[in-house]
Amino acid sequence: MRTNSLPNRCAVSIGYFGLHVRAACSFLFVILTPTILSAQVASSPVTQPTESDQQRVKEQVNENVPLAIDEQSRRDILQEELNKSTLKEVVITATRRSQRPFDLSFSTHAVTSDDISNSFYRSTPEALRELPGIMVQKTSHGQGSPYIRGFTGFQNLLLIDGIRLNNSVFRPGPNQYWNTVDPFSLNRLEIVKGPTSVLYGSDAIGGTVNAITKGPSGYGEGFQYSRRIYYRFSSGERSHTYRFELNATWDDKLGLWLGGTFKDFGSLRAGRGTGSQPNTGYEEWDAEFKLEYFFNPDTRLVFAHQEVDQNNVPRTHRTIFAKSFKGTTIGSDRRRDLDQERRLTYIQLHAENIDSFIETMRLSISWQEMHETRDRIRGSGRRDLQGFDVGTFGASAQFESFSPIGYLTYGIEYYRDRVNSFSTRNNIQGPVANNASYDLLGVYLQDEVNVSDRLDLVLGGRINFARADANRVSDPLLGRRTSTADEWWSFVGSARLVYHVVPEHINFFGAVSQGYRAPNLSDLTRFDSARSNEIETPALGLDPENFLSFEVGLKTEYNNWSMQAAYFHTLIDESIVRVPTGRIIDDEFEVTKLNGGDGFVQGIELATSYRFHPQWTAFGNLTWIDGEVDTFPTSRPRRAREPISRLMPVTGLVGVRWDDPSKKFWVEGLATIADGQDNLSSRDRADTSRIPPGGTPSYTVFSLRSGWQLKDNVNLTVALENITDEDYRIHGSGLNELGRSLNIGISISF
Repeated sequence: MRTNSLPNRCAVSIGYFGLHVRAACSFLFVILTPTILSAQVASSPVTQPTESDQQRVKEQVNENVPLAIDEQSRRDILQEELNKSTLKEVVITATRRSQRPFDLSFSTHAVTSDDISNSFYRSTPEALRELPGIMVQKTSHGQGSPYIRGFTGFQNLLLIDGIRLNNSVFRPGPNQYWNTVDPFSLNRLEIVKGPTSVLYGSDAIGGTVNAITKGPSGYGEGFQYSRRIYYRFSSGERSHTYRFELNATWDDKLGLWLGGTFKDFGSLRAGRGTGSQPNTGYEEWDAEFKLEYFFNPDTRLVFAHQEVDQNNVPRTHRTIFAKSFKGTTIGSDRRRDLDQERRLTYIQLHAENIDSFIETMRLSISWQEMHETRDRIRGSGRRDLQGFDVGTFGASAQFESFSPIGYLTYGIEYYRDRVNSFSTRNNIQGPVANNASYDLLGVYLQDEVNVSDRLDLVLGGRINFARADANRVSDPLLGRRTSTADEWWSFVGSARLVYHVVPEHINFFGAVSQGYRAPNLSDLTRFDSARSNEIETPALGLDPENFLSFEVGLKTEYNNWSMQAAYFHTLIDESIVRVPTGRIIDDEFEVTKLNGGDGFVQGIELATSYRFHPQWTAFGNLTWIDGEVDTFPTSRPRRAREPISRLMPVTGLVGVRWDDPSKKFWVEGLATIADGQDNLSSRDRADTSRIPPGGTPSYTVFSLRSGWQLKDNVNLTVALENITDEDYRIHGSGLNELGRSLNIGISISF
């Protein structure tokens, strides 16, 4: 029987959770005790600079230390400088300018390129999986869709160097498009949770993630260059990843960056019980190019291009190759594969310290293409091909200025999609309208006000405009061509504050912010498979979704201890939801859309890290999320209040890390713990190929990771993931996660 009382539900979840936390801590204590007993006590805390920080320090030492000094003394000086390298982390995405996360009125996180390599994240969505408030659902091995504070799909926004990846064909629920960003091309991922529609417009509801790509570094006198090769192997998925990078600079003026990745993923092996999951592997090519030119130290022009090509990515749970997990059903299709291509080219001008009212300026022009083809062979042998091509032009201008009323960040941005689609079973349109366009325009202003020595306010507002124009739309009842055009205006605002309880150590933050999402072409014109055994048909005349979020939190930052805790409550107004019509099309139940989903999402997030010894750090996080929304669970036009779809269960992570004083070796053990999730909506219960009857079972996964600097230019990382070979599935996913797996990565710079 479902318990609606919040205290009761928390008690049940945390009771289970506590047992597993104790088990996890016992595990970590047992496996790491020998290392603890043999560790030497250092006289002062030591931090681990990132690979890019180390490179920067090496360049400074080589430039400033006399050539006549002996090599051993040079190495000693270098190590001393590395030990002092404790640069403060900054993020850009939260306020569109560089600031310390500690000083922000947002819940933020950053994932660096070193984190991606050391933790063996296979994809960009997976790089978010160990952060509080985020659950990474995977319909297939080549698809990953983060649920950020209960939202996924087109209700989260992904940026690439500040440019929108989201476009007008993004669909509701989980989708695969974040997986088209190569994690090995990234310098860092910046995650800002909660609505950021004031700065980023439509779709920025659950969270905004900015994928900041790698580029030239190490500018100095004359011509300099470096190369890096990286190899990653995983036994659990029989995968091989190969990466090559070239970095070259000429004086302080010109820089070049080249990178390429090839990935070969075999069939994924789950834990004991399920074992091998056939037809889950695929191949992928990635490449990127970046050229920088500095007019002066504060002004640079950037030209960049990147592309990805994924071949025959299977959606296995809908096919006969699927394996049942705790009672899930097997699909009937003989094939359901996706080919995915994405290309992005942009030119950006970055200028700082301008001697005028405008302090900082950033101009950007971009062109992005997405191509998708789905190849489906039904159980009857009938073959269907469908897909789309989307070309997106983007232009933006951002400025920053000091003013008598505070520090101003303001700008304008515009995106225009051109969409063509096709289907062998529909000569009018493909999965979305054919011969369609979609426009997004936004003008924003943010003011950061220092009210007193202890109180900072951030006030912002944005005017949004969106327009959809679809020339070829299929009428599901009459089977003939129709068209649609619509436009929407809106205004959103936000008010945020930071109160410095103990300056430089304890900050309280709070926020009230509006979120907004305009109906896109997927909402209005989709004619395609939805969930298991469902087909979605066009729905015209929709209105925007609106959200109002409240958040309070506390941040602490000391030499050996840091913590971030937050509570959020987001009100949902007129969310666009799927509604059954009672009709059947090609043996699938028809659903369409309407504005009718009012509700809420709330949650608690906690993350902490404590260095209890100069070489030892304990860390962990915990997430609890709850939410309900109005839905239409039957074909009757009658609303019902149900849990939000794929509600993240109570989830946590505990771990401990040891860093060798020489900085050449580290090891960490961690445990990921998730409660079972049986708080299901009617649509969750109907999704029988992904969610077991009664809900997704709980799990606890233990892993060990370590890294060695074998030489100055050679780094080795090794991990044993899922040590106990747990057979588990992340809630709402279409396949099980890796069983016991040995992962090896090696990086060589030369």
